[in-house]
Amino acid sequence: MSLSRRDLVKSPLVLAGASAIGVGAATKALAQSGAAGAGEVIGLWPHPPAGALNPNMAEVIEQTSTSPGYSSRRTKGVSKPYMIALPAAQPNGSAMLIIPGGGFEWNYFDHEGYHIAEILNRAGISCFVLIYRLARDGWDDPAAVGPADAQRAMRLIRANASRFQLDPERVGVMGFSAGGFLTSTLATRHSTPFYKPVDAVDQLSARPLLTAPIYPVQSVDPAYAYGGVAPSLFGGQPTAAQIRKWSPDLNVTSTAAPTFLVHAEDDDAVPVANTVRLRDAMVAAKITVETHLFAHGGHGFGARPQAGSPDGPWLPLFVNFARQEKLFV
Repeated sequence: MSLSRRDLVKSPLVLAGASAIGVGAATKALAQSGAAGAGEVIGLWPHPPAGALNPNMAEVIEQTSTSPGYSSRRTKGVSKPYMIALPAAQPNGSAMLIIPGGGFEWNYFDHEGYHIAEILNRAGISCFVLIYRLARDGWDDPAAVGPADAQRAMRLIRANASRFQLDPERVGVMGFSAGGFLTSTLATRHSTPFYKPVDAVDQLSARPLLTAPIYPVQSVDPAYAYGGVAPSLFGGQPTAAQIRKWSPDLNVTSTAAPTFLVHAEDDDAVPVANTVRLRDAMVAAKITVETHLFAHGGHGFGARPQAGSPDGPWLPLFVNFARQEKLFV
């Protein structure tokens, strides 16, 4: 996968084992060094999830940025997924779950996580950056682990609404690239049981008020898909049944969440057809959808302002969309 502004260098920053039950050193370092300030670590599951092919995997954090003063870290080896809570200084009752991308192999939690949260916090939106299980780390059911973590995260945000001064009805989700796959899956299959309930939290809804898949990996159809999606999720080419089951654009119904889409036409990693097909399916189902296609930007642009890319303009457009959809007033 061509990651343009992501894969600038691969120099290890932290290498530490994540505890099976507690919070490991890598997790603590991640939580304490976000662009939006230190955040609370919220474990997703009361017990370590089963199904890891390498149960002794260690969480790794790497710095990929060579630009002074700009951090773009990534993490993998997540055996016990979690969220980093980043509340707004002046909360307006709304929340966004933010899901980083990374080709199902990494979570790029800075430029597709903390940096996004910092901007949304200014609008009064409290944020939760999801560090989810990665299909490439090796799991019994690699396609389902990310969607399961995303559903659980939505429910946990609602379960903690009063503690973070949130309205549990006003929770959305934004995801980037492979995180866009989780986001568009939540938009369209929020009621699909990707895991067996483990406690009372799982009685809460996982349906987001709105979603924002940004340059999303969306279709798993080889005619349109990012080339790494099938090996990551299925270990090889998908069957017709897998294409039908796992492509969000083929699962849009009247219960889908309103959706905001962003993509660059010159994206050479994830074809823009992913966004166009999802947009067309949303329109056909009469779901509110707003789409922004930029001529230039490539893949992985996040929100960092740079000349000749859509880095700057799209987040204010999203904030306007969120206001229109009553995420906040």
